Amino acid sequence: MTDDGPRPDPAESPLVRAVMNLAAFHRDHEKYYASAPREQAVGIQRHARTLQALADHWSTAEPSTRQPFSPFEGADDLNATAAIQLDGVLFLEGGEEPAELRRLERDLRAMAEDQLSTSDWLATAMTASWEMAASFLPFDELADLLGERHRIIANDWQAASLGQLAGRVLLRALEILDTVELTPTGLRRPGALAVAANRLWSAAELLDHAADLFSDSAGLVHDNERRWRVFRARVEQLLADHGA
Repeated sequence: MTDDGPRPDPAESPLVRAVMNLAAFHRDHEKYYASAPREQAVGIQRHARTLQALADHWSTAEPSTRQPFSPFEGADDLNATAAIQLDGVLFLEGGEEPAELRRLERDLRAMAEDQLSTSDWLATAMTASWEMAASFLPFDELADLLGERHRIIANDWQAASLGQLAGRVLLRALEILDTVELTPTGLRRPGALAVAANRLWSAAELLDHAADLFSDSAGLVHDNERRWRVFRARVEQLLADHGA
């Protein structure tokens, strides 16, 4: 059914001016989120490789029984060269859990919590944006761009869902790490190294998956760049045509 009543004037619509604001500021904002998650993904993958290197080494290592001369000597049975080079993880004979592993865990936890918070906000914002987008339906001048506007929202909504999942995956990887006593004493208990290797492999697998989710979310946001540009250009032309 069609409505033969008067059509709304875009120049007099607060909605049209609001979307001009969105197209300017949110387009720039999304340029950040089209790249930052990929940078984070690289860091997550590095941490995953560190855990994989340790797990690979521990899967075949035999616990050391030698008495070191210095507590600052590196533990031959626990250290993996790649882990030292990637994240600085160094097990010392007289030490506890390496400080670098604790930092890795802190960084991942902060990243997960930030990702969950940001993604929850974005999902809420896209719910509101989807409802607001219905207000564009009466404007004939924007009829051919309704798909673009809704695709922007859909992309961001999907990116939010991927971000929420990525945050949860990171936290579960950390929960797995929390089950391992990452000290020389704990790892040298009978059978501990083999079990720890299996747990680190599993944690690393989840980190790799989280990194992929981060990257995929950035790709969805990046897809909006042209859509924002086209939509803003049309709205600017609309306002100019109506003398606004």
